[in-house]
Amino acid sequence: MSETLPSIGELLTATVPMVRTLRLEYLETTAERAVLALPDDPEYHNHVAGPHAGAMFTLAESASGAVVLAAFGDQLGRAVPLPVRAEIGWTKLARGGLTATAVLGRPAAEVVAELDAGTRPEFPVEVSVRRADGAETSHMTIVWTLRPNS
Repeated sequence: MSETLPSIGELLTATVPMVRTLRLEYLETTAERAVLALPDDPEYHNHVAGPHAGAMFTLAESASGAVVLAAFGDQLGRAVPLPVRAEIGWTKLARGGLTATAVLGRPAAEVVAELDAGTRPEFPVEVSVRRADGAETSHMTIVWTLRPNS
């Protein structure tokens, strides 16, 4: 990011042990979308030799967290982002390395306006997890909130 400030990927890698455990790679992080990769590793495989569902969930949730941090990092002095609920569906057999693309589901300015109005806003992040051939293997919707600091 800069010589003095770490990138969001560097920050999350340094502070979230599970990111390091799975060796997630931050390919792109903006206030609108984040793209992360999960390398293929037999240590993460399930009974059908593909990435374990838990590893896939963590990949998707981590991508959602990256876009949330990019979109609302300037609000951390007054609110903490927290996941509220998530729904994931697995659609195709996953094999090999995977890529998760997370997209903010509402304009950040709209969410901040609700926070400014004294409410605790909720907003969705949509995440698509894909194989190297481009096929979607799972889709997650995770709802986040900005909880005002006490």
